[in-house]
Amino acid sequence: MEDLVKIGREFVQAMRDRRGLASVEELYAENAQSIEAVVPPVRQFRITKGRDAIKGKREDWLATHEIQELEVDGPYVHPPNRFGVRYRAEVVQKGTGERMTLREIAVYSVAEGKVVLEEFFMLPK
Repeated sequence: MEDLVKIGREFVQAMRDRRGLASVEELYAENAQSIEAVVPPVRQFRITKGRDAIKGKREDWLATHEIQELEVDGPYVHPPNRFGVRYRAEVVQKGTGERMTLREIAVYSVAEGKVVLEEFFMLPK
């Protein structure tokens, strides 16, 4: 469980420090997958496969959104191999100037010291 806690804490700190994009290289397995709760407006699919594709997904999102505030709470560990993180963000959509509050929970699965799966859960409207 010590390794899970360590990875979870490193992950959460990277997000708090706004190093989420950079952390993909160090914390994610090459074959990691990301599953969104719904198909995001700027993409045509929910599942992203591969570390490079996950990094690209984050780059695309950051290109269209500016994070004004970010709260990251966790990790909430679920031994032997999962941890959860709660997010709350105030963002501005760059194209429209629309300000939004985003809330979600993500569950991360870990194998051999790397994140292999992230699953996002949304708060329904």
